[in-house]
Amino acid sequence: MAEHLSQSELDYPFKLLEYLNGYRVSKVIFAACELGVFELLMRSPGAMSALQVAEALDASADGMERLLDALAGMEILQVETADGTALYNSTDVANTYLARGGAKSLHDMVAYHSQTIYPLWNNMADAVREGKNQNQKTFGILPGEVFEAIYRSEEEMVKFMGLMNSSWNLDGQDVVTAFNLSCFQKIVDLGGKSGHQRAASTHVQHFGNLSYFLPGCTGALARELARAYPSSSVTVFELPRVVEMARKHFPQENDTFAFHSGDFFHGDVPPADLYVLARILHDWSEEKCLTLLKKLYRACKPGGGVLLVEAMLLENRRGPIMAQLFSLNMLVQTDGREHPPSQYTKILNQSGFAHVQVCRTGKSYDAILAFR
Repeated sequence: MAEHLSQSELDYPFKLLEYLNGYRVSKVIFAACELGVFELLMRSPGAMSALQVAEALDASADGMERLLDALAGMEILQVETADGTALYNSTDVANTYLARGGAKSLHDMVAYHSQTIYPLWNNMADAVREGKNQNQKTFGILPGEVFEAIYRSEEEMVKFMGLMNSSWNLDGQDVVTAFNLSCFQKIVDLGGKSGHQRAASTHVQHFGNLSYFLPGCTGALARELARAYPSSSVTVFELPRVVEMARKHFPQENDTFAFHSGDFFHGDVPPADLYVLARILHDWSEEKCLTLLKKLYRACKPGGGVLLVEAMLLENRRGPIMAQLFSLNMLVQTDGREHPPSQYTKILNQSGFAHVQVCRTGKSYDAILAFR
């Protein structure tokens, strides 16, 4: 840090204080989303006072005024004073990303971070000290039973699926257009995973043998693929229970992709020209990744390929900070980690794939394309 911080930072640590207060900034947004602030202001025909917002949301006027002021200070809301009364308005950013129900809404992501990720991060020091996830300390679920924490109820399952839906609504277009994929006529998004975990708790057994992350689960990434490549057929390969939940909770009219139920570790995968593995390989050991990639190599049509979507670390370990934070999250919540491009290139080559290409999008997730 010292080589990047200026002399003024040594005189007064503005940047460090910003970092130290980062959790407070997050909690302001979490609280506003939980209370329904953004939906109320988006629907309001005009600016509202703190008292009006508080009465509408059954909150204290004093607490709401402080929360709204903080949101205005963060430039998430607008504030003007008229006759000594502060009046608050929403902004395009808040309406687009923080109000519930919009096409690009991150509301489900915010809820998941607030209710699941944030409690886990309270035990980050223990995760680093022990080198294992903190599901037992946080949720009372054994460290080796990661999926039981993520899918400990139907509500939790839908919450996580909402997180992934938000992620691909935000980043999906960038990753599916990182390369021109129009040459691939049949595309299969491999989203569903079961595996080496054991369903030990009866209250989650009805979800099946789910493990770690199911990034393709709602069809949001497949939807972006279908939009970008209308002449290609797009299929989401998912566990049966996940397909059921996606159709129940995340339907959209006029979808042109299809769901195919299955398990890519324990069964055959449908033939395809291109397999998409989005936020999959970072969950698994190198051995498991090689097993999966070799299976895809055998199933892939000649001239076909595989597209990996991951948050890739820099080879020099200096960033991106988002990927580094993701890697810490993998430590505190799962058994996985993030990797630099060289690791993905190595296992792709060992699996038989060649001509590996890397595209950094400059956003949350990057893309790697390799050919059979």
